[in-house]
Amino acid sequence: MERQLFHRLLRPEEALSLVLKHFDPKPLGVERVHIRDAVGRVLAEHVASPIDVPPFDRATMDGYALRSIDVEDASETFPIELKLIGKVEAGQRPEIEVVEGTCVEVATGAPVPAGADSVVMVEYTSVRGDRVYVYHSTYPGENIAFTGSDVVKGEIVLRRCTKLGYREIALLAAVGIKEVPVYVRPRVGIIATGNELIEPGQKLDVGKIYNSNTYMLNAACLELGCITRIYGTCPDSERELMSTVERAVRENDIILITGGTSAGTSDITYRVLGKLGRVLIHGLLIKPGKPTVIAEIDEKPVVGLPGYPNSALLVFDLIVRPLLGRMLCYEERCEEVEAVLVKKIVGAQGRRAYVPAIIVEKDNKLLAYPLEAPQGSISPVVNADGYIIVPEDREYIDEGEKVRVIVERREKPDIIVIGSHDYRLDKILTEISEMGYKIKQVITGSMGAIIAVSRGIADLGGIHIIDEETGLYNEPIIKKLGIEDKVILVKGWKRLQGIIIQKGNPKNIRSIEDFLRPDIRIVNRNKGSGTRHLLDLYLKQIAKKKGIPFQELVRKIRGYTYEVKTHTAVAAAVAQGKADAGIGIKEAAQLYNLDFIPLTWEEYDIIINKESTKKKPIQKILEKIQKIKEQDRL
Repeated sequence: MERQLFHRLLRPEEALSLVLKHFDPKPLGVERVHIRDAVGRVLAEHVASPIDVPPFDRATMDGYALRSIDVEDASETFPIELKLIGKVEAGQRPEIEVVEGTCVEVATGAPVPAGADSVVMVEYTSVRGDRVYVYHSTYPGENIAFTGSDVVKGEIVLRRCTKLGYREIALLAAVGIKEVPVYVRPRVGIIATGNELIEPGQKLDVGKIYNSNTYMLNAACLELGCITRIYGTCPDSERELMSTVERAVRENDIILITGGTSAGTSDITYRVLGKLGRVLIHGLLIKPGKPTVIAEIDEKPVVGLPGYPNSALLVFDLIVRPLLGRMLCYEERCEEVEAVLVKKIVGAQGRRAYVPAIIVEKDNKLLAYPLEAPQGSISPVVNADGYIIVPEDREYIDEGEKVRVIVERREKPDIIVIGSHDYRLDKILTEISEMGYKIKQVITGSMGAIIAVSRGIADLGGIHIIDEETGLYNEPIIKKLGIEDKVILVKGWKRLQGIIIQKGNPKNIRSIEDFLRPDIRIVNRNKGSGTRHLLDLYLKQIAKKKGIPFQELVRKIRGYTYEVKTHTAVAAAVAQGKADAGIGIKEAAQLYNLDFIPLTWEEYDIIINKESTKKKPIQKILEKIQKIKEQDRL
C-alpha cells in the first residue's frame, strides 16, 4: 500500500480560514417550534415583545393600595386611619377607585386600583371593621411594579442567533410568545475507524480498546445543538469505509471520521476521501492533532480527526466547533488568558503544542499546572481547564514564565487533589464528594504532588518517597526541598509493596536480584514515583554489593526503561505477558489475579498546602484519616 506523506502542514488558524472560505458555512434554514421544544435551539429572528410586562400596575406585596400623601405622617405612635372600600385579588379586574382618605386591600400580583400610587405592607397595618390603621408612611411607587417596568411593548427582548436556555424560554413565555423561529439544526454523521475498536460494554481483549471517540464527538455535537447520526465502527477496509462515507454524505450536512488519518500504510481515511471527493487539508502544524484531514465531498465538509481522543477533541475545538458555529449562527468562543507556568513544559519541535492544564487563581494571578497527556489519553482532557499554548519556535517554556492559555471552562472545585494514587484515599474522597463537595483529582507520581501542593495548585496530595540515606519515608524529602513552610505532612497508613509476578510464578522469581537474569523482563514505574524510588534504592544496594556502577547494572535489566504511571499498569503488563515482573502494591496484584512477593511496608502520607487547612472538606478528610489510623492500631 502506498504511503502518503504530509506535504504542507497548516497552522490551525490557517486551516480554519481556508475551511470557512471554501465552504462559506451558513444556517441551513428556518423552522418554527413550540417554546417547550426550543431549549438549545438558536433564534433565527429578533424577538420583540407584543406586550408590556407587567401588562398592568401590579402589587408586589400583600397590603393596602392607597395615596402616599394620605399617610405621609403615619408612625407607630400616630397611625393614620383610612376607610377600607374594597378588595382586589390576583387575576381580578379592579372596578373601584382610591380617593382621599380611602384604601383598597390588594393581594400580591393583583392589579392596583386607580387613584392609588403605593401599597403599604399588611405588617404595618391593623384593621377594625371597615377602618384600616396605617403605622408606616409610603412613597410614590412603593411595592408597585408599574406597567412596562420589566419589558416595554415593542422592545427587542431576544436577538437573532441567541441560544435558548431556560431563562430565555421563561422570557418568551412571559411576553406571551408560543412559537419561535429557529435555525434548522445541522446533521452530523459520526464514523469511527479501526480494527482495534470495540463498543463499550463488550469484553476487552488484549489489543482492543473501547470506542470513546464516537461518544465524545456525539456528546460535543449534541451540546452545540446539532442532530447526530452514529454509523458505528468501520474496520480498516477501504471498501467498507467508502460505502459508509457515501451513505453518511447523503444523509448529513457534515461528516466526522476518527482514525486512519495519519500517513501509515494502514491509514485509509485520506485515501477514501481523496477518491470520493477533494482533499483540502492533510496535516496541521500542531501537537497533538497533526494527522488531520479535511475534504469536500458533494459540497459538504468531511473532517478526518486523529484517532487519539485528546487529539480528536483538540481538533474538534479548533476547527469543527467554529464550522458548526457558523451553521448554527451561534459560536461559543473560548477565553484566552495569561498565566504563570509552575512546571517546565517541552515544545513540539516546529509545531504548536497544546498542553492540557489546570488553572488556579492565587494571590491575584493565574497559575497554570500542565498535565501529562500521553498519546491516546483522555483523563487529562477531562481534568483540564484549558490548553497552554507553546509556540512553534519554542523548544520549551520554563517554570515561572508567562504563558497563553485557552480556557475552555473554569471549574471551581472545593478542593484539588494531585498526587500518587491510593485506594484508601479514593474511598475517603468518594465519601467527601457524597457530602456535596466537588473534588478534582489528578493522578501523578509523588513528586507531582510535591510540586502541585507546595506551589498552591493543589490542596492535597499523596506521597510515598523513601530517602536513600535514612530509609525514612516522606519527611526527609520535604526537608531537603525546603518546603516545610508551605506544606503540612500528615502521616497516613502503610501499604505492602512487592514484586508482582504471573500466576504460579513460572519464571521462579524470588527477589529483585532476579531482575538481572537475561530471561526476565520487567515493567518499571515512571520517574518521580515513590515506587520507582523504592526499586532504585534496592538496585543501588545490589550494585554496591556487586561492585559495579548503578547505571551499568540497570543496563543489564530488560525492561528497566519500560515505564508506566500506575500500580495497575504494572499489574496489567504482567497479566498481558508484556513483563514477567514489576514493583507495585498488593492491591494491584489482587485486581489482576496475580501472585505477589512482599518486599516492604511503605508509608503513604498526605501533604496539604498550609493555606488549605481551613477548608471544610480538608478538615473532613483529616478526620477520616485519623479514624483509619485508629482502626489500624486496633
